Amino acid sequence: MGLGPVWRLRGRDHAQVMEPNAEAHEARIPDAEAAVPMASGGVASTPELQWSTPTQPVERIERLHAAAQSRPSGGDGRQFAADHRSAPVKSAAHDSAQRPSARTGLDQDASGERARRIATLAWDDLEADIRECRACVLCERRSQPVPGVGDRRARWMLVGEGPGAEEDLRGEPFVGQAGRLLDNMLGSIGLKRGDDVYIANAVKCRPPHNRTPEAGEVAACLPYLERQIDLVQPRLLVALGRPAAQALLGSEVRIGAARGKLFAHRGIPVVVTYHPAYLLRNPQDKGKAWEDLCFARHCMQASPSA
Repeated sequence: MGLGPVWRLRGRDHAQVMEPNAEAHEARIPDAEAAVPMASGGVASTPELQWSTPTQPVERIERLHAAAQSRPSGGDGRQFAADHRSAPVKSAAHDSAQRPSARTGLDQDASGERARRIATLAWDDLEADIRECRACVLCERRSQPVPGVGDRRARWMLVGEGPGAEEDLRGEPFVGQAGRLLDNMLGSIGLKRGDDVYIANAVKCRPPHNRTPEAGEVAACLPYLERQIDLVQPRLLVALGRPAAQALLGSEVRIGAARGKLFAHRGIPVVVTYHPAYLLRNPQDKGKAWEDLCFARHCMQASPSA
């Protein structure tokens, strides 16, 4: 177990990011078990927001419901990452007696009704609803749902893909090796889990074999994620990986092209970066993730409400 390459920041045409000053400790990519010192420095002005579709959550779910419904569900975990990667939109009725499926066949009215009901729930009721949810096939193999964790009034909200094996057993997001890496990534910019940070996932139940969630599965959980955002009211959203970014932005996202740009989800700034699990498999990209975190910190510091 050794430290990876130095987190050197490389210049970009579309945005400048925070450069460590000469007096700062050398910032290195954290292993899952090692903490990372925080770098400091100045940055240039924040780029203009690249706004996503300015629709309300229920409107977006209803508008795109038919498109997601028309796609075949292959069940191989590649549907969400393939096809057009359009916004995850299909929702299912809250009915514990109904046998769940990835595509419930509900019409737009039923989908919108469920989203509107979830949009009224307070924290305790929301988490209870998540724990009872049987809106898609992911409930069949889960040990327990994983609603979210952290400061419910946090300025920072991180959105991942879905629970893994350890998260499924413990009921908390990001507790495995990827979670330890995420904690160290947060520590590198002066943050820690539970303190001004809330963490949630695009889907609340573990996909079998840790596969990528299908579009219908992400869509079934989308009202829950939207409500969590409403309740937390974060100043900044960080999308960890493509499924999370697509759930928040409602459109196809390529991480490489989205990095270093500031998007928005219903008026909340969104920064896109790699999922920690991806970084464990591709450690050569940890330096890019460091740039993204510094960029996110600058966006937060530059915010008038920071």
